[in-house]
Amino acid sequence: MKQLALQPARRAAGTVRLPGSKSISNRVLLLAALAEGETVVRDLLDAEDTRVMLDALGKLGVACDARKVSGVSGGFAVKSAELSLGNAGTAFRPLTAVLAFCAGEYRLSGVPRMHERPIGDLVDALRNAGARIDYLGAQGFPPLAIHPAAIEVPRPLLIRGETSSQFLSALLMALPLAGGGTVVVDGDLISRPYVEITAKLMARFGVEVASVEWRAYKVPPARYRSPGAIDVEGDASSASYFLAAGAIAGGPVRVEGVGRNSIQGDVRFVEVLEAMGAKVAMGETWIEASSGAAPLKPFDLDLNHIPDAAMTAAVLALFADGPSRIRNVGSWRVKETDRIAAMATELRKLGATVEAGVDSLMIVPPGKLKAGAAIDTYDDHRMAMCFSLASLGGVPVTIHDPDCVAKTFPDYFAVFQSLLG
Repeated sequence: MKQLALQPARRAAGTVRLPGSKSISNRVLLLAALAEGETVVRDLLDAEDTRVMLDALGKLGVACDARKVSGVSGGFAVKSAELSLGNAGTAFRPLTAVLAFCAGEYRLSGVPRMHERPIGDLVDALRNAGARIDYLGAQGFPPLAIHPAAIEVPRPLLIRGETSSQFLSALLMALPLAGGGTVVVDGDLISRPYVEITAKLMARFGVEVASVEWRAYKVPPARYRSPGAIDVEGDASSASYFLAAGAIAGGPVRVEGVGRNSIQGDVRFVEVLEAMGAKVAMGETWIEASSGAAPLKPFDLDLNHIPDAAMTAAVLALFADGPSRIRNVGSWRVKETDRIAAMATELRKLGATVEAGVDSLMIVPPGKLKAGAAIDTYDDHRMAMCFSLASLGGVPVTIHDPDCVAKTFPDYFAVFQSLLG
């Protein structure tokens, strides 16, 4: 197994230009593909998950690359395709919904971990609209076979909200192909800011989604239209690693490409930093963090709204002067790996005492981090990136399979190490 040895560090400072947001990039690609007209895309993320989406759209007959997408003005003309979508949930879930409405014969598969990530709630909602979808393996999980069907949405579709917000986003993006409709959320909706991203981007493409208190979403009978050009924000989840580095190790560390005007919920990671006593400044398109005069304070926070950046908070808890608790992150269980179990295991390697709950972690930091920990990353890009921060405790850390960061940030480690003094 390839590994990367990070040397001990105690200082981090500098400026980082962020790569494009994965969540925004794949939504923009899909909406531009379905729209009328040509869309120029600026600052698209160049990573595995976006390449997966671009490849799938090409197989579906869309002329597209990382800079320009020629929309097909509705459903895809290609009516038969086999798509391999890796472990990209931001490609697999929305394409499942859209293709169900395209009256074609499609096969969707991914890597083994994707076949362990649930999709039953989305399939059930689509079947209730008349879609014909079969499971090719375990019930409720990919791979899928999608068959031609007559889709109608005369009544509201019901979707469970507690497993993944991507299911709701997928339905919303697909409904214009069926002439609009209403989706009602059953139960609590997790990761709400990601649904906001979906609605705001749909509006950029001419479809205004009306919502009522996170419970009902109405999509009008409108068609997507290209805005002509669209800019992809820097990735707010990726920003969290560098901002945390500034809070731990002096700083200031500034990230550019995301700031006060962001449509991404993960900019609220700054609230975690402020709760811990770090210094934070923010402009329209930048954020800066540095350590305060006192040691970082522990926290007890519900981080359901920022599940990706919450992983950074878990490692940041190693540097607090008392126990911290992360609550309401049950969605971690069905991400690229079971992140609750994985985080608990790897934090313990660094000397922390960790109590893992069904949807929570309690982290008691050690007096001093254990030197020489070898961190397993579980083919999960965010495990690799957030545990790089442990080296700022002045101890060497080895990251196994560092290349897994290619999913969203291929040159992460080079950028991270450029900040270290």
